[in-house]
Amino acid sequence: MALRHAVLAALLDGEYSGYQLAKIFDIAVSNFWHAVPQQLYTELNRLESEGLITGKQVIQHDRPNKRVFTVNPAGIEELERFATLPAKPGIIREDLLVMVQAVDHISAASVIAQLEDRATASAAKVDLFDLTLERLRGGLDEETFLRKGDPIGPYLTCLRGRRFEYENYEWFTHTAQLLRERAATPAEDPESS
Repeated sequence: MALRHAVLAALLDGEYSGYQLAKIFDIAVSNFWHAVPQQLYTELNRLESEGLITGKQVIQHDRPNKRVFTVNPAGIEELERFATLPAKPGIIREDLLVMVQAVDHISAASVIAQLEDRATASAAKVDLFDLTLERLRGGLDEETFLRKGDPIGPYLTCLRGRRFEYENYEWFTHTAQLLRERAATPAEDPESS
């Protein structure tokens, strides 16, 4: 997937400035695609020059003017084309997993500290996802929303992000605890058994 498709998908729900799009990426899109604001502004310019989105200037009296963007029919066609391509499986590239892999030969204390920091960050993301899911549902319970609510796409990706972060939280917490317990109990020499 290219950044272009993530931007087009994020713009489907409204008319957004680059700043607003960056906020959307921070909250709703970050669970499946990461981009820094400069990348988003570059991609917005590229998509507009390719005719996939339409931008317009919004005059603001108390703040600087801004440009807002919407997906146009050519952008929808590009998303339709993209949806016909085989989806590539995700991969994990995670610095912390390299540290855990090496924990038998390096200081466990530093790895435990990193695991605990990441557990805290994941817990905060879970809370943010919970708030976002609640906002998307409106007054509906989850089961009713999943059967009848709109828009379903952002809800499902947010739900996946929540599950991913919760699984991360559980793994970080469990792994830190396990390493802490192992550090407190000296390993048995296998030859003495």
